Amino acid sequence: MTALTARVDAPSAVPTVGEALTRAAERWPDADAVVYPERRHTYAQLLARSRLAARSLAGLGIEPGERIGILMPNCLEFLEVFFGAHLAGIVPVTVNARYKPKELRHVVADADLVALVTTDLVAEYVPFADLLGRAFEGGTPPRLRTRVLLGASSPEGYVDQAGWEDAAHAVDPAAVAARGAAVGADDIAVIMYTSGTTSSPRGCPLTHGALMRTADCVAERFTLTERERFWDPLPLFHMAGLLPTLANVLRGGATLSMTHIDADTALRQLAGERATFAYPAFPTITQSIIHHPGFASADLSRIRAVLDTAPADTLRQVQAAFPQAKVVGSYGLTEAGGVITYSHLDDPLELRLTTAGRPFPGMRVAIVDPVTEEECPAGVTGEIRVSGPGMFTGYLNDPGTTAARTDAHGRLRTGDLGSVDESGRITYTGRLKDMLKVGGENVAAAEIEAHLAQHPAVKIAAVVGVADPRLQEVPVAFVELVPGHDATEEDLIAHCRGELATFKVPRRVWFVTEWPMSTTKIQKFRLREQAAEYVRGEGR
Repeated sequence: MTALTARVDAPSAVPTVGEALTRAAERWPDADAVVYPERRHTYAQLLARSRLAARSLAGLGIEPGERIGILMPNCLEFLEVFFGAHLAGIVPVTVNARYKPKELRHVVADADLVALVTTDLVAEYVPFADLLGRAFEGGTPPRLRTRVLLGASSPEGYVDQAGWEDAAHAVDPAAVAARGAAVGADDIAVIMYTSGTTSSPRGCPLTHGALMRTADCVAERFTLTERERFWDPLPLFHMAGLLPTLANVLRGGATLSMTHIDADTALRQLAGERATFAYPAFPTITQSIIHHPGFASADLSRIRAVLDTAPADTLRQVQAAFPQAKVVGSYGLTEAGGVITYSHLDDPLELRLTTAGRPFPGMRVAIVDPVTEEECPAGVTGEIRVSGPGMFTGYLNDPGTTAARTDAHGRLRTGDLGSVDESGRITYTGRLKDMLKVGGENVAAAEIEAHLAQHPAVKIAAVVGVADPRLQEVPVAFVELVPGHDATEEDLIAHCRGELATFKVPRRVWFVTEWPMSTTKIQKFRLREQAAEYVRGEGR
């Protein structure tokens, strides 16, 4: 069998971020652009507010090509500043609102930020000014000359709401518009930092051409139109939140979002705003909605598709919960524009549940044996390697890591395991580092997790390895139960023992109600630390 590389032709040119919003406001001025539970903007309103933000940034002395940080949870102001930066020729850096002071210091210095815009509008959740104060106790990075706090308070050292608005009136609108018009496809559109689950976050710059090309591919794959009511609660500082928003801007649809994810608000918004597409993306979110007491009575009949990334058996549960919708999966990473592929809505059910579909136009995916560096035949698992026009420009200030993660053919070593079938559809099976070595046998944590998820009492399962003097390491599991269901450690071990090879059966199961999380993913390195501590404690 010959080695197979999935590849298709590239799409036509796409607008820059600023051009996309301007065109949307011209074409659909009165249509909802973005909707939160208590607030919303039409496209005309979003453009007007973004133009004001552009003038404010310019009025504060921020020059074209300089970088600003946006430190906010999801809110209308995030998008106003994000689009405003583009309309003024400034590069936005989306800063994870869950970062701790050490991580904030790293990002501000690493990204060479000249300004940081935050808010107290959601201060009941995170006091961002206090957080930044702790981050800069040892001194402010020398390039950071401006801090803006949008809202009611006026802490020392910050440009407050009034100062922000005054700055907009200090510049010529035509001059600011000319700055935005000078932005091209090869200019950097955003720098987004990876989640940093095992090391300091790394900056991933994406050009306008790469970012908007991928957004256009999302719109095409999902057949988005101006009638779409697209529910995406994921953070805008995460590509899973930003990319669908941009895809809807390209097609004139409405993005329904929320500042903080909770199942009760989610159900009210999904039903009340007549959502047509649900994008929970991660099992932690999907399962909280499906198992909410109000799920059965909520009118979700307009939802035509649901995006989730989970094992096939879990996706079958999602499909049963949304019988009128097409459940689809995805595969991607920040370095590749966030998403490389989604399942096709018109694919047969089994293909939608077991594969992530074919790569987007122009994106090239190869499955490579990480030991021999030879491409694997169709259906054989290896490391997923990617390249193409949607890729980032390389890790910011880190050419060594960029070089180390690029193979001889110019493809990114993703660190992910997967396969490509004869038709070019990708199946993701786990992380290279998520492979356990049990007595010489390779064991995929994802396989054990998928089997545990088949138990009716299991809501979410995560499997890690712990050291074992005889077998090198053995699997253990952390499990969150479905509300109202019971299962013991012995029940779940017996569930696995009947279907999995003995060396794959978890030696211990610990029950949790909360998970150590990055933005959207379970931090397995924290679970490994916790498991090792539990095992040490039991050995005393």
